Amino acid sequence: MKKLFFALAIMAMTQACTNPKPQKSGNLKMMILDPGHFHAALIQKSMLPGVDSTVYVYAPKGTEVTAHAALINQYNTRPEQPTGWKMEAYYDADFLERMLAEKPGDMVVLAGNNKKKTEYIAKSVAADLHVLSDKPMAINKDGFNLLEEAFKTADKQGVILFDIMTERYNIYSILQKELIRNQAVFGTLQKGSLAEPAIIKNSVHHFYKEVSGKPLIRPAWYYDVEQEGEGIVDVTTHSIDLVQWQCFPEALLDYKKDVEVLSASRYPTRLTLAQFRQSTDEGSFPGFLHKDVHQDTLDVYANGEINYSIKGVHSKVSVQWAYQAAPGAGDTHLSQMRGTRAIVSIKQGKAEGFKPTLYIEPVNASGFSELEAKEIAAGFAEIEKNYPGIALKKIANGYTVVIPDALQEGHEEHFAHVAHKFMDYVKAGKLPEWEKAFMLTKYFITTEALAKAKTVKGERSS
Repeated sequence: MKKLFFALAIMAMTQACTNPKPQKSGNLKMMILDPGHFHAALIQKSMLPGVDSTVYVYAPKGTEVTAHAALINQYNTRPEQPTGWKMEAYYDADFLERMLAEKPGDMVVLAGNNKKKTEYIAKSVAADLHVLSDKPMAINKDGFNLLEEAFKTADKQGVILFDIMTERYNIYSILQKELIRNQAVFGTLQKGSLAEPAIIKNSVHHFYKEVSGKPLIRPAWYYDVEQEGEGIVDVTTHSIDLVQWQCFPEALLDYKKDVEVLSASRYPTRLTLAQFRQSTDEGSFPGFLHKDVHQDTLDVYANGEINYSIKGVHSKVSVQWAYQAAPGAGDTHLSQMRGTRAIVSIKQGKAEGFKPTLYIEPVNASGFSELEAKEIAAGFAEIEKNYPGIALKKIANGYTVVIPDALQEGHEEHFAHVAHKFMDYVKAGKLPEWEKAFMLTKYFITTEALAKAKTVKGERSS
């Protein structure tokens, strides 16, 4: 039943790419390149129909690929619904060249060091390989320029280049999109202003946390913004993607005409050596981090804010990273959209017990009129037809949306949905033009914002 609900919500229109590549019969074969981030393993948390069970891993020797192999083994040996992945691995310094020469697979999964990622993307599509890449695809303006060329190459080669946008499969994001597209509930999206944006998306994350039930050990390079990327070019990609996907679905965005980055800022999270040791298992700060260490404290520029307009709508996206969440808490999220009738928000703070809650609140201080309340109920009833079990709950200032457990999934489960969508595009030999436009637009916004934030500080941007 849950799969049916998601299918109804997530179906996407596809149109032919410039030069569709004829697809081979039989299962696709997957290669994993330099898996330095646990998202590479989450793609394999469940078996993927149409994908061969043998996966080819190319990586340098070290703790990162060992951790990746351990997660795959954990999935293969778990008592409930174990996976059946088999790994063929090549671990050595020339792993990239070896992969491009051998090409035992049709597609490459990328999740790791972001300094290298854009180069991996460009070389993979040039070698006639499909690419499924974790975010971010680019972390600075030079990277964006290379990414733009990679998309041109992908079009020429007829291969699919796609990024992992898991938040599109979050039921709260799906229902927020449904609500703001319903005029009876939301009215129409306001334009807002720099002082009062129509769209606000803020997320709070933590360096030290659990993944698949175990403490996450991060590689030391994760704390180097020259390798991982600064906060405003990393997880902000999810927020910006949701702005586009929820408010301008399937629009052929042109970042040169439709977007203006108005302002941007950045500031560091400060980590002690003890915290660094706990989260990396490293005994000391490595040499490449010494530039960011001041009085035995590491400054990580993981926080920031981007103010921009898209098709005339003012948006504010911000991100903060703390070391560890308080007991009972976790990563949090605010997504607020202001319409002419209602403000539709996802809140996940202390008042919500750190659980996401979807709100419909009035724009006017006087609250919803009797007529507006009736129209909201009627509009909501239309949405409910596709999501049986959801309900409006009256609160002092508007409504919350009750979402049954049957429609809710954990973040880790969303990776399979992304993989399935990518496989659909690969098998069809088609990528919707709006998907490519979305990717180029969001990476233009993030990298332009970083350049602007550094300029404000008088720093030279890359």
